[in-house]
Amino acid sequence: MKERYAGVLLPITALPSPYGVGTFGKEARDFVDFLVKAGQSLWQVLPLVPTGYGDSPYASSCATAGNPYFIDIESLIEQRLLTAAEAAAYSCQVPLWDGTTDRVNYGALFNRRIPLLKLAFERFDKNTPAFRDFIEAGEYRNFALFMALKEKQDWCPLSDWEEGFRARDEKKIREFLEKNEEAVLFWEFTQYLFFSQWQGLKKYANDRGIQIVGDMPLYVSGDSVEVWAHPELFLLDSEGKPAEVAGVPPDYFSEDGQLWGNPLYDWEKMKEDGYAWWTGRLQKALSMYDVVRIDHFRGFDRYYAVPAGSSDARNGQWYDGPKEALFADKKDWKIVAEDLGVLDAGVYRLMENVGYPGMKVLEFAFDGDPDHEYKPSNCSENCVLYTGTHDNATFMEYLTDMPSEQRELVYADIAQECKRWNVDFTYLPEEPDDAETMHRARVALIQVAYLSHARYVIVPLQDLLGTGSESRLNCPGTMGTHNWSWRFHSDVLQDTLAEEIRAAAVAGKR
Repeated sequence: MKERYAGVLLPITALPSPYGVGTFGKEARDFVDFLVKAGQSLWQVLPLVPTGYGDSPYASSCATAGNPYFIDIESLIEQRLLTAAEAAAYSCQVPLWDGTTDRVNYGALFNRRIPLLKLAFERFDKNTPAFRDFIEAGEYRNFALFMALKEKQDWCPLSDWEEGFRARDEKKIREFLEKNEEAVLFWEFTQYLFFSQWQGLKKYANDRGIQIVGDMPLYVSGDSVEVWAHPELFLLDSEGKPAEVAGVPPDYFSEDGQLWGNPLYDWEKMKEDGYAWWTGRLQKALSMYDVVRIDHFRGFDRYYAVPAGSSDARNGQWYDGPKEALFADKKDWKIVAEDLGVLDAGVYRLMENVGYPGMKVLEFAFDGDPDHEYKPSNCSENCVLYTGTHDNATFMEYLTDMPSEQRELVYADIAQECKRWNVDFTYLPEEPDDAETMHRARVALIQVAYLSHARYVIVPLQDLLGTGSESRLNCPGTMGTHNWSWRFHSDVLQDTLAEEIRAAAVAGKR
């Protein structure tokens, strides 16, 4: 049997910090230290790209750039690029509309973080050799130019840009650069800081035996560097507008489906150069992470297209994607395929042919069917077993929100699964709403997950803590201040919790 791994799912945004959002600073290293104490070997993060409309890391302005919000402010104070007073004055730790201060306030971040980084940029020595090398490499020139143009046009979406800028008219771009070179250089500076700090954090984790699992969205935003710089890679008309956009049909999450609105890839065009853009994107991701999870992997087999302008995703249709051809020379790459959702024979064939581990989610497993493929007793070695993902309710919310009658059936199903793995879980049918029973079910299922044959077991921090709906990260198909905004307090990472997790992981020999 191959080596097995246990890990925790936690986005950088959720880390504690005095500046309104998690960063690559001390608190991130403290979390790595906690993972080591807890006997873990994986830290799965969400996409580290700049967030776009709706604050989602799955709707970014650039597929390969880093989010400036994650730059550690304390490091900039230590480098004398900022003062503590300046950092405090630009703090994003301000109340949301509902009065809460322990969530990410993206509005405050948007208005305050960039001005603070500009103060640091003013004091930064632009002739620093490492920075000059970074600039000369030119990897983030397009991103920097895009962001400078976007800022100049009051942050309006690409579709509303001045025509010359939207169409990349050479004369217009040259004139802009003549007057705004420093503005472009600033955005390259943010990437220099981001990647310098990220590589330092990753090294800290790797040196302590923690591998980083990254996350790659399938699609890019219509308001992105990629659509602006390489419109030929997307199915767009002469005005840069799509006739159809991405989404998924009605499913477990939404009776109307999910209307993502992303532009669709022109797979026939990409095929002409052997999918070079995708190869480059994957290589970049694997240079940042130890393992890369690709979101909505089923879209490589067939993808769902919804007419542009639709109000929901009910009336879309399926088209063939590149299938195995894109991965023919990548079968040994460290990739995890998110193969959830609407599956069919084509998806199963694709997964078998590429050989990447897929995903199993325990929240979907307990429907009374002993043969359900997500039950730990039915999971193969080549998979990643989760209690839930960033799109699911926490396990406590999952149990709390279901009717008592259904919860009794779920408990019975959980008890049968626990019996197979010699894990103790009993319950009293007359007390299905008892919170203590829910917590025991949660703990038992995590123990069973560790005991399973799955090569990877990853548990969201919320499920290890036993928190409820207040800590849900995202509710698909909805928008609002609570999506992507949950954060935890550092005092929850107690040594006793680490010891409990380690004991369960060790029992599963991970």
